[in-house]
Amino acid sequence: MKDSVTAAQRTPSAERTTRDLARAAVSGWLGTAMEFMDFQLYSLAAAIVFNKIFFPDVSPAVGLIAAMATYGVGYVARLAGAVYFGRMGDRIGRKKVLYLTILLMGASTTLIGVLPTYASIGILAPMLLVALRLVQGFGAGAEIAGATVLLAEYAPVQRRGLVSSLVSLGTNSGTLAASGLWAVLLATLSEDQLLSWGWRLPFLLSFVLMLFAFWLRRGLKESPVFEERPDVVDGVAMAKEEVIAAAHEGDVLAAGIRQRKGKAFFLALGLRFGQAGNSGLMQTFLVGYIATNLAVGRSVPTDAIVYGSLLGFVTVPLVGQLGDRFGRRALYLALTALTVVVAFPVMLLITSGSSAGVMLGMVLGLNVGVLGLFSLESVTMAELFGSRTRFTQLALAKEIGGILATAIGPVLAATLTAVTGSWWPIAAMLVVYSLITFVSALLAPETRGRDLVRLEDAV
Repeated sequence: MKDSVTAAQRTPSAERTTRDLARAAVSGWLGTAMEFMDFQLYSLAAAIVFNKIFFPDVSPAVGLIAAMATYGVGYVARLAGAVYFGRMGDRIGRKKVLYLTILLMGASTTLIGVLPTYASIGILAPMLLVALRLVQGFGAGAEIAGATVLLAEYAPVQRRGLVSSLVSLGTNSGTLAASGLWAVLLATLSEDQLLSWGWRLPFLLSFVLMLFAFWLRRGLKESPVFEERPDVVDGVAMAKEEVIAAAHEGDVLAAGIRQRKGKAFFLALGLRFGQAGNSGLMQTFLVGYIATNLAVGRSVPTDAIVYGSLLGFVTVPLVGQLGDRFGRRALYLALTALTVVVAFPVMLLITSGSSAGVMLGMVLGLNVGVLGLFSLESVTMAELFGSRTRFTQLALAKEIGGILATAIGPVLAATLTAVTGSWWPIAAMLVVYSLITFVSALLAPETRGRDLVRLEDAV
């Protein structure tokens, strides 16, 4: 076994060309775009129509809470997917896992588009909706983590933040596509048309994207970092017992296997909290809140998400480049502090009653408190973890953060605004989420330029 490990350490990974990097970048971007398109399609549908077609026998407020709760159950399945596929990705490679996740997401999203409604089959309709949401979440639980790891491990070290930010552009592209589709439907269809058949179209269109993404990944090469790992032999990671047997005092195997895990994970979880929580409020809850409580056109919140996502094509790579130049911590501290400062002014704009105020507030909040942080998160979390458990730990940090913030947040916000009759709990939640990430960034080490082949975590 020692001879095998030595040979594996001395054998260089297959050469990666600029074309390979481009294919990995497009693959990661497209898969993440599909994940966020699927989930944004669902979240917008939950906010706009699902309370009427799957939960019609309750009051509007209770229906919105029920629809948001159904949206939230997918995050439980995401956690299971993070554990299952994360371990698989750390053991047999990143590429193989990304085949499976894209199929699960695409198939479940397409099937949502052919579901019968409550009027047709009664309580069975929301039950089937929840079941498909669980399958969708199981696949999505590792998709963005896998794409994040793959791009970070492919990228040149001096451009790692910029290249990794393409994952965030994928989330932005998916959000834009889903919001754009819904904006078109809301602008062109009557209420009856939307509720009877129009809501199905975006879900059915995701099937085409799934086929293209799967085709693209067929020619993708494995991550060079995975192939260079000292604990990988013949394309498969050694078991813990094998690593312990092969390790020598002071070598790279000993450093990776003996480090106590936990510090990097909890720091990553804190870094995730601000982006995940703010995203759930800005991109999910506020869409339904504005449509239900404010006297503006029903297409205004979805239009605002579209414009905010378009601006994100500038925000995301810019933040990635700034992180490469000035480091990750400085950007995290600046963006979270800015989000705390503008949280209440943003909500004042959104609740002003004017379409322009809603647009400006949503666009500002989305780019500062969500997309900017996501750009940083894509590279920083990958750099915090060692290569032996990077996929698993990153996926778990993302999904646990998603459950605690993105999934629970909209339900909590719906409850608090219903109880108080005011918008201030939304602003307060934005502040709390952002402060958690601010403190985590203060405690975290600077990770820019870290060697990603190292088996141990950064702390």
